[in-house]
Order: sequence, then structure tokens, then C-alpha cells
Amino acid sequence: MSGKDATVASERAIRIEADGTRVYAILAATSTADAVWDALPLHGAAQRWGEEVYFEVALKLPLEPEARAEVAVGDLGYWPQGPAIALFFGPTPASPGTTPVAASPVNVFGRITGDATRLARVRAGGKVRLTRLEG
Repeated sequence: MSGKDATVASERAIRIEADGTRVYAILAATSTADAVWDALPLHGAAQRWGEEVYFEVALKLPLEPEARAEVAVGDLGYWPQGPAIALFFGPTPASPGTTPVAASPVNVFGRITGDATRLARVRAGGKVRLTRLEG
């Protein structure tokens, strides 16, 4: 297997379906990403906090040393205090400007590959489902 093949094989892609909107993401190389990948599929009822969609999950994971509150548009975060998965697509009530800021530090474990702002269509109570994109 060439180096290029190894890179492609190691990428873990997921599908995020939220209230009729579909986006895709690539998971990072972190212990939180490993735990999320192993737990897929995950699903729940969408909640909104500014331009963040989140949903509660049964995963109990520790805060990683690299955890942070200020994230980027398109970041996927695990919020231990929920516990919840958070999908960031714009400013939140904690944001001083246009950068998303979580309520408290999150483990960033992946990134949406397309237009994360499409998540603005997701309504509170809508179904959110994360699944592996394999093959």
C-alpha cells in the first residue's frame, strides 16, 4: 500500500443528517474521535444555541488537554458537560464576534467538509443522526 492509499484508508468520514439537511465530516486523529467512531451510529433530538446544533449522547468521555471553547465554523465538538455532540456553524450567544464559542470547552473531534452554514435550517426537536460513510 502506498503512502497515499494509507492516508485515504485512515480517513474516517461520517454523514450527518439533521432535520432534513445532510452534510459530511472527517474525524480527527483524537481519542474522542476514536470513541465517537466506535459508537456510531449516534442520534438524538436537535437543540439550538445560536448557530450551534447539539444533541445529547450517552458517551461519557473526559475533557482532552487540547479542549477549547473557541472553535471554528464547521468544527464538531464533544461537550462533556452535556454530554452532547455539538455542530458549529456560526456565532453562539457566547461569541463576542463571528467566531463560534462553546458554552464551555469542547473536544474538537472532526470537521464538516462542505458548507456548515446549511445547518441553519435545523430546527430544535429535529432528528440528528451521525453514521459512518464507508465504502
